[in-house]
Amino acid sequence: MSPNGSDRSSRRPMRRKLPQVLTAGLILATATGCTYKDFPRLGMPTPVTEEAPRILSLWQGSWAAALITGVLVWGLILWSVFFHRRSRTKVEVPPQTRYNMPIEALYTVVPLIIVSVLFYFTARDESKLLALTAKPTHTINVVGYQWSWGFNYIENVDGKSTTGNELPKELDAIPDRFVKAFPQHAEGVYDYGVPGTRNPQNGNPGPTLWLPKGEKVRFILTSRDVIHSFWVVPFLMKQDVIPGHTNAFEVTPNQEGTFMGKCAELCGADHSRMLFNVKVVSPERYQKHLEELAQKGQSGYIPAGIAQTDPAKNAETNKL
Repeated sequence: MSPNGSDRSSRRPMRRKLPQVLTAGLILATATGCTYKDFPRLGMPTPVTEEAPRILSLWQGSWAAALITGVLVWGLILWSVFFHRRSRTKVEVPPQTRYNMPIEALYTVVPLIIVSVLFYFTARDESKLLALTAKPTHTINVVGYQWSWGFNYIENVDGKSTTGNELPKELDAIPDRFVKAFPQHAEGVYDYGVPGTRNPQNGNPGPTLWLPKGEKVRFILTSRDVIHSFWVVPFLMKQDVIPGHTNAFEVTPNQEGTFMGKCAELCGADHSRMLFNVKVVSPERYQKHLEELAQKGQSGYIPAGIAQTDPAKNAETNKL
């Protein structure tokens, strides 16, 4: 047997074993029961809500898929460059492969599979993150306007049942499907900011949104002028605040502290100053803060959004 023939025969077992090795590596990587905590966050901040780890896991999984695909593609490129170089084969033009249906089918089907898998996990997690409960523990109307934020705490602050349940005119822009989940006898309190507002405790710019630790909060997002975007950075999630359209999502904070929030949609000249803070405290301290706002005369609500006709306001009739 010629030396070249011997080399080829010695390489065949290695080529046969390569798929087996790759399959074994994939099984080991996916069967270890790892969680998002076992991998680097890849630029994401530490999650501070019960929902945020789902977003972080999706982010990590997308990076892992991209890394595996990149290693495979670059590996094939380097393999073809090295093993089919002219100095090794002494062939000016190697045999060309044209109209190979299995190969053409492979590089058509594989990208479709990759995109389909990413789409499945994205759609699955999005549906979970945007799901709304029938009766959240707390409801806060986040109002965006040029160039700051207002917060309507829709709560029965005084605990009395004498307050009526009719919808205040300031909240008239909120669709009925959200209103039906408001707590009973809610007189509410509010807070708001301007670009020059500062957190009195740490000097951070913007008004401060208070949240209770361990209790589910629904954010109802409304705008009074242009499109904004409500983004609390360590929530790992943001959602647009659109005039004439009401978005909502729910979170359960699980870590106390003060966190940064900002508008993530270019909304005008002072967009960069449209900042706010989120302060997560114990439920008892949260209730006391609401009472402090009432004592300062900030009972009731600020206007939530632009006026709409009833058909436009209730155009979306999906059930919560």
